[in-house]
Order: sequence, then structure tokens, then C-alpha cells
Amino acid sequence: MGNRFQVKDRFADGAQYIDGRLRAGTSGASHTVVDPATGQEVFTYELASTTDVDAAVAAAKRAFPGWSGATPGERSDALHRLAGVLAEEAADFAWAESLQCGKPIKLSTEFDVPGTIDNTAFFAGAARHLQGQAAAEYSGDHTSSVRREAIGVVGSIAPWNYPLQMAAWKILPAIAAGNTIVLKPAELTPLTSLMFAQAAQRAGIPDGVINIVTGAGRTAGEHLVGHPDVVMTSFTGSTGVGKRVAEIATATVKRLHLELGGKAPFLVFDDADLEAAAHGAVAASLINTGQDCTAATRAYVQRPLHDAFVARVAELMETVRLGDPFAPTTDLGPLVSHAQRDRVAGFVERARGYATVVTGGEIPGGDLAEGAYYRPTLISGAAQDSEVVQSEIFGPVLVVLPFDGDDEGIALANDTPYGLAASAWSRDVYRAGRATRELKAGCVWVNDHIPIISEMPHGGYKASGFGKDMSAYSFEEYTQVKHVMYDITAVAEKDWHRTIFGDR
Repeated sequence: MGNRFQVKDRFADGAQYIDGRLRAGTSGASHTVVDPATGQEVFTYELASTTDVDAAVAAAKRAFPGWSGATPGERSDALHRLAGVLAEEAADFAWAESLQCGKPIKLSTEFDVPGTIDNTAFFAGAARHLQGQAAAEYSGDHTSSVRREAIGVVGSIAPWNYPLQMAAWKILPAIAAGNTIVLKPAELTPLTSLMFAQAAQRAGIPDGVINIVTGAGRTAGEHLVGHPDVVMTSFTGSTGVGKRVAEIATATVKRLHLELGGKAPFLVFDDADLEAAAHGAVAASLINTGQDCTAATRAYVQRPLHDAFVARVAELMETVRLGDPFAPTTDLGPLVSHAQRDRVAGFVERARGYATVVTGGEIPGGDLAEGAYYRPTLISGAAQDSEVVQSEIFGPVLVVLPFDGDDEGIALANDTPYGLAASAWSRDVYRAGRATRELKAGCVWVNDHIPIISEMPHGGYKASGFGKDMSAYSFEEYTQVKHVMYDITAVAEKDWHRTIFGDR
């Protein structure tokens, strides 16, 4: 597949998008976007400095009164236009996402890009439904109503695994609610975030409403989180970095939304459809080369099905086709970088000392040797407290463990610090229902694992963070709820005044 556009020409003015135009960063340091499938340079740009962050926040602050003062219908219309622009440019977005991430083009084309367009269309509609509670006389002497108001400038940080979708998940609810935003994408993968901001300008969203600063986390990121004019921070990334973000945000009393790491359990009861569970496990563990915080990473399989499950999953994994991300037949692309590939390989190599690598566990050679590829990997025989069971690997690795009774299976599934997503596989509605109640995760699937929809919330329990992306629930993060109370009596000397002064 040929280039949809020349990246160096498209972003010749720089990788910072501030107040409606691209500009170069001023930190004095540069970063290179690398195609992880080939190791070749895609684009080198100047990183943002704290001065660039200040400029972006100032632009967002200037744009806030006009954008927050627009009617819900006006904001809705702008987002509908944005959905149209994204649809028109879908092929370019898919190409750029696959180029910078190494995603198979079929994943970018059929998942990342249409999911983002659907999110945009959803929030275009949701912008008209920012209602509070209906007005009523709760005290008897007053009419109370609830207003939802925009909160101001939002400073968000998005990860590298789903750059386009995560940019949209941050930007859309924020601006639909009337806020303005400064987004810092990951340095590895800034292209589609910048393209999204440019598309918003073409859709008629005013300059300054969406700003992108591409810089290092310890300089641009921390400065954005701690900026006095930023009233809220939304961060998606690792739990370790999330703790640091929380420290900075708490020091400045900011509203905080965190979507952090995951170690999703895949709980297979002995009455499950084995073939469905095996296919589901392969797809759910290998999506985005396993670089997904909701990916299935720990399969707990009730003992009567355990050996057959391991054998079938291994058989299916061996059919997965690694290759050029732009080839339509490629199933699995490279990891995002060679450093990430080596990190994943390190987990597997250490696991050989205490578990069995059933299939995979290799860096391929030949035509794929220059890329950050790693074969789909299945591990069995690991202990519950081992590294591969407890730590987030973020690669194409699935660990399978047995369990006996239902109590044990659910307890093992809950036995990590994380709680982002989980699935339960059973033909018994009561058994599955119990699992949905007792699994400590923000999303629980039954007889499936991975699908998400714009209308439903995404967010975690425990060390996976708090707050919600997508859905109308996300407005809880991005709006201020105000109680307004009107006296309806026109009485000057109210009875309750006597509790403060005078006599009845």
C-alpha cells in the first residue's frame, strides 16, 4: 500500500498544534517517529517545551468563553461535521495509524477509525443532552434545578497503543460539554492526534478549542498537569505514571480522571463452549499485538477443560500470520517499538524458569527481522503469584492456569491489583450472572471479550483507575454540577431566620 500522503510534508511546520496552526516545538530536543515494521524513520520533529505548553493552555483559555457559550445545538452541529470530515479522510487516518503503530491495516480500517467516527457521532448527539435534574420544589419554599456547566481548560495525556481512539476519547466528551482542551499524545505516535485536530478545524470548530502539544512526559506532560489554568487532567497510561500524575494534580486540587493498567482475566467454566472460548481467547489476547489494557492476559480454565483449551489455543495461535501491516492478509503486526518488543521478550524468557512456553516465545527472523515483531505466545504452568500472572506484559502473551470450583476461579480472577476488564464463559445464565456481579472490573463480558461501544462507559476498578471514557457517563468527568435554588414565597422575614436571630 503506497503512502496516502508524505508525512514530512504534511507536518513540515512541526508537531505542535496550537491555536489552529502547526508549529515547531521549542525545547531544543527532537524525537523521531519510527515505523516499527521496518525500523525506518518516518518523521523527526522538535519536542514541546514548557513554553509551548503555556501557549497551548493560553489558547485554550481564550477560546473557552466562546465555545462554552455556544448552544448545545451549535456544538452538536460542529461535531456532526467533524464526523463527516473523519469519514471522508478515513483511509488517510488508517494509513497513518498503521504506519506509526505497526497495526495491521485491517485493524486500523475496521476498528480504530470507524470506532473514532462512531464516537464523534455519538458525542455530537450527546452534546444536546447535558441535562440536570428536573426542576421541583423539594423544600416547599424553593424551586431547585441543576445546571451542568463546562469546567474550563482540560489537560489530557494519551498513550501510544490507540493514538487516534484515545485522542478522541479525551477530546470528544470534553468539547461536547463546552470545555477546551490541550492534549499531549505519546511522542512515539503523534500523527493521528495532529490529524484529528486539523480535521476539527476543517469542520469549523474554532481555533484554540483543541490544541496538541507533543513533548516528553517529564517536561511537557508534568507541566501540563500542574498548570494553574488547567482545571482537570485526564490520563490514560500505566499505573506507575498514573500515580505521578495524581501527585501533581492533587497538589493543585485538579479534577482527575485516570484510566490505567490492566491484567484482564478470561474465566472459562467447565460448561463453556470450548471452541468459542478458544477463538475468543486468541482474538482477545492478540488484538493490537496484545498492546491493549483490556486484552485477555490470564485465562483461568476449569480443570476438565484446561488441557483441551491449551491445546486448541496453541493450535489457533500457530495459524496467526505475522507480516507487513499494510498487507490485507496480515493478522499480527509488530509491537510499537523494539524496546517494547524486548520488554515483552524479557517477561517470556524469565518465565521459562518457572513455567512452560507452549507456543511462540520467539523473535522472528527472515523478512521480519528488522521489525519489532514477536510471535503469539502461550504460557502454562505458571503460579498465581508469578510475574507473568501479576504484571502487565503488554504484548501478544496469554497465560493459562487451571481452577477447580467456581469460588476459586472467581477469587483467582480478582487476585491482581488491576480491575479494568474481565470475561466469563459459561452456558449457565446463573453462573455467568454470578461472575458479572463478583468480578471486580469496570467491564465484564459474557461469552465474548473486547467489544466496546460508544454508548457504554469504559473505566476501571482498583489500580486500573477511576472515572469513565465514552458514553454519557463521561460527562460526569467533564462537567460541573451546580444546584440553583429560587425562593418562591416572596416572604421577607422567613421562619428559618429565627434560628439565627430574633424570636418566633
